[in-house]
Amino acid sequence: MTAPRFVDQLNVQIGNELAAHNQYLACAVYYDALTMPRMAAFFYAQAVEEREHAMMMVQYLLDTDTEVRFPGVEAPVSGFEDVVAPVALALEQEKRVTGQINELLRIAREEHDYASEQFMQWFIKEQVEEVATMSDLLAVVSRNRDDIEDIEEYVAREHSGEDADPTAPRAAGA
Repeated sequence: MTAPRFVDQLNVQIGNELAAHNQYLACAVYYDALTMPRMAAFFYAQAVEEREHAMMMVQYLLDTDTEVRFPGVEAPVSGFEDVVAPVALALEQEKRVTGQINELLRIAREEHDYASEQFMQWFIKEQVEEVATMSDLLAVVSRNRDDIEDIEEYVAREHSGEDADPTAPRAAGA
């Protein structure tokens, strides 16, 4: 049986993932408005990925016959001072999500909810990748804040054609 404490917090996390989705959409639109199509595409893809994470969590709750609740989310930040600010915000968001994911794993362990602990393992790995990606992107954007062509070239070179992870949990609606 899925621990009620874990279920409650996973429902909260669904909201966190959907808020991250909205924040990445706001970042994408910012770059789109600056005619930075590679950065815009990168953040649009990140938004889809965050929504997918929420739907993986929804599917897990459905699979364990527990209640799914969609909490309200705050509006994203949509005004940025320069091309660096959205990436800095994204890195802070990924670090915050990492803490939230770690907390979910801690709850599963404390509750001896081994299935939920196993479910969270993929998200732990994913957050390591997400923080590393945003850290690298922030370094590049910070160095090249006045040369958007270099930023666009980096994103085209480093973040094109990424394949789906076959080890990822199934997402609801997929």
